[in-house]
Parts: sequence; structure tokens; C-alpha cells
Amino acid sequence: MSDGVGNERRKLTDPHELRVLAHPTRLRILQALYELGSATATEMADHVDESPANCSWHLRQLGRHGFAEETGEGHGRQRPWRPAGRSLEWGGSDEAGPVAAASDALSAVFMEQKFDQIRAWQAWRRTDPAPWQDAGGFAESTLWVTAAELAEINAALREVVLRHRERRDDPSKRPPGSRRVSVFTSAVPTDPAR
Repeated sequence: MSDGVGNERRKLTDPHELRVLAHPTRLRILQALYELGSATATEMADHVDESPANCSWHLRQLGRHGFAEETGEGHGRQRPWRPAGRSLEWGGSDEAGPVAAASDALSAVFMEQKFDQIRAWQAWRRTDPAPWQDAGGFAESTLWVTAAELAEINAALREVVLRHRERRDDPSKRPPGSRRVSVFTSAVPTDPAR
């Protein structure tokens, strides 16, 4: 499981850090920081529909655990924060006990937020121009593959997304008419191994 794609990854193995990030507001704030590049608590409040004081507190919690950092500019709630840089990874087969439980809790919050985003798009998508309505979407397929082939499918999906990664980090590389788009893929077994 990963919160994004990228070459540099931080593998989360501390149950406390996983639980810190599993807070829905903190996870939304961190995802917004990845999207925006940097933001103050006040700017973040508008973006995630929380109070500036609440955002400030959550940003400090993210900072305490190395998920976010101050940019060194501004004062008080007008201090910009940015993500600490690396994409996060969790949910490996080597997890057990408290680490696995905390990792699964973070995955559940992450997936619920992504499903909420898809449901929201479904609710307003007909208000978009036809080309955007037709370009967006989701698909479902059932395949019979080996574990190695499933890993290959997931790697190929990540590679497609990575082709456009620099646009997220550098607004000057965004072509005219581009919009922020969420890409959430899921290629998982449909039932437990027997």
C-alpha cells in the first residue's frame, strides 16, 4: 500500500507513526500538502474544511513524526508547511502484531477517503464538459494471474502515473487545460488463498 507514487519511499514500520497518520484529518492534510506543495494552516483550513487552529495542531503532529515540515517562512499560523518529501509505503507482508493492525487501520482510512472522492465525482460529474465526463471513469476486470504477474500489473500502473508526476511538483510543467486528477488503482486478489 502506498499513499502515492515516487522513487523515494519511506516505509512506515512504527505502529505509533501509522496510527498518527491514520487520523482522517491528518491524512487529508498530508494529501493536500502533496497536492499543493505547501500551505499555511489558514490555507489548509479552506482546502480540507477544518478550522485553522485544528489544521495548525494536525500540521504540528505531522511535523513531529516527520511527515511534514515548515518551509522556514512566515510566523504563527502563517508559517507554510510542506510534505517531508518522500512517498509513504506501508502494508507489507512482513508486518505482524501491532504494526499490521496499525497498518490495516491506516489502509482502511486511506481507502475510505478515496472511495468518498469517487462517490463525490459520481455526484457532480454530469456538470463537467463532455470531454471531461468521457475522460474520467473507472473499470473492473477479473483476471487469472500469478503473484508475479499481479506485481507486474501494479508496477505498470504505477509507471503510467509516474509519467505525469513532475507536473504535480512543478506547476510550470502543467499544460493549458489540465486539471488535478486523482488516480487510485486497485489490483488485488478477489478471495483468500486456499
